[in-house]
Amino acid sequence: MTALVLFAAASFGAVGMHSSQAEPKGTVIVALGDSLTAGYGLEQSQAFPVQLERALEEKGYDVSVVNAGVSGDTVAAGLKRLDWALPPDADAVIIELGGNDALQGLPPEQIKASLEKIITQVQAKGLPILLAGMEAPRNMGKTYTDEFRAVFADLAQEYDLVFYPFFLEGAAMTDGMMQGDGIHASDKGVARIVEGILPKVEELLARVKAKG
Repeated sequence: MTALVLFAAASFGAVGMHSSQAEPKGTVIVALGDSLTAGYGLEQSQAFPVQLERALEEKGYDVSVVNAGVSGDTVAAGLKRLDWALPPDADAVIIELGGNDALQGLPPEQIKASLEKIITQVQAKGLPILLAGMEAPRNMGKTYTDEFRAVFADLAQEYDLVFYPFFLEGAAMTDGMMQGDGIHASDKGVARIVEGILPKVEELLARVKAKG
């Protein structure tokens, strides 16, 4: 993955949160992320949370996916807004953060500390988590990219999270899957992301159901 792909999370102003439904229904999943979740450059009907909700409904799930993506967010920024990003009726959380941190070359231990706080605060509310990993630009060097990647895998194992190693899997650097800027996933790219992550989201929903 190149720096251009990761540039998506840091290049643009904030995008407000949106629910893909006027009134949340069924199981409520909150997608906490940056521009990759927010849907920069897309109609809101094409953004990841909306496409994910549609895919789940097609499989028979009664679910609402809330778009809590804000462009430009680092993990620390996501932590700061966590309390108001999670509605009281939330049942589960997808965390997609870290691209900005890698692009800025922030220390992996600092990223891990902030991400761990998000995880523990969400779990304290009794909400299952799907953690989506990210890749650092290769020009950051092998040591950094390896340490950055390990942040997600280590936390997923330590806190028993549903884990999807790379959010942009199947879209990044793939013809027709990115917008003209070469940075953000196109609507087709988002559809590819949804296709890849869907089994993990179903695993997340199974954890919600198991909680009763």
